[in-house]
Amino acid sequence: MSTCSTVSRELDEPVAGTAATARTWLLLEQPGPWGAKALTSSHLDPALGRALEAAAKGTGVRIALIRRPGRHADCRVPTARRVYVGHTVPGHAWLHAATTTDPERLLGLDFAALGRGEPATFDTALGGRPHEGAPLALVCTNGKRDRCCALLGRPLAAELAASGVEGVWEVTHLGGHRFSPTVLVLPYGYAYGRAGAHAVEEVLRGAQEGRIVVEGCRGSSAWERPGQAAELAVRGAVGEYAAQSLSVVRTDGAAGRWEVTVAHADGRRWLVEVAQGASLPPRPESCGSVLGSPARMDVVAVREVTMTALAS
Repeated sequence: MSTCSTVSRELDEPVAGTAATARTWLLLEQPGPWGAKALTSSHLDPALGRALEAAAKGTGVRIALIRRPGRHADCRVPTARRVYVGHTVPGHAWLHAATTTDPERLLGLDFAALGRGEPATFDTALGGRPHEGAPLALVCTNGKRDRCCALLGRPLAAELAASGVEGVWEVTHLGGHRFSPTVLVLPYGYAYGRAGAHAVEEVLRGAQEGRIVVEGCRGSSAWERPGQAAELAVRGAVGEYAAQSLSVVRTDGAAGRWEVTVAHADGRRWLVEVAQGASLPPRPESCGSVLGSPARMDVVAVREVTMTALAS
């Protein structure tokens, strides 16, 4: 059976620059089945889901539902649910956790503040505190969005959990079905495609040590797609893997060609030329969709520059 992920893999489609964009992720545990639009088509009250979507719009916060790997029985009685919020901007990345039996309390959050990287509203509204456990591995498994997420994501999540890996959750949607299985790792917010269990374990070890694994990396959700590709290109060019060392500080250009400025915490800077190309030959972006030519981010050049050159 040909699926969008098998076609993408066979064509060796690059994964860099394909991550979903979110400065801040808000994750709510919701057992039971998920529909294609999980916030409004799960056992979560759809009115609450719509209200949360409206509250988060335009704030830089992306909301997703999570559940433990395995069977997903939901007896529809109030139970304690885990809630996480993670901010992914380098130099200011953090992950807080809370437990609640009343998900409507999330409506008391200041979403604009969370998008700016201010966790106080989460801690006040939900009794949250900094997450002290292992990094989170969020595996996209929602087969109602795309069958590849269920066929490839659920076995990966189950294998990781069965082998004792901590912090593994199934998540509703990370985008990029054709790169399944896809994984997001918090607190740093880097996404991965075509992930295997051994690779995810290495990524989590790196995150625990404050280090980024670039193999299979789709990019940091903190940046738009040109910035994701540019940052990964700089990491590869100079061998820099510290998680919070690089930031995208400026993106100039449009209409398919950009000049991205990537800054290191030590003051170094690079100008990265990124061009948007079309993936050929045409392929399905998701299972059941018509053939298309998905946009790809091609890095044309990476050039280290001095501050004097940038000022001129």
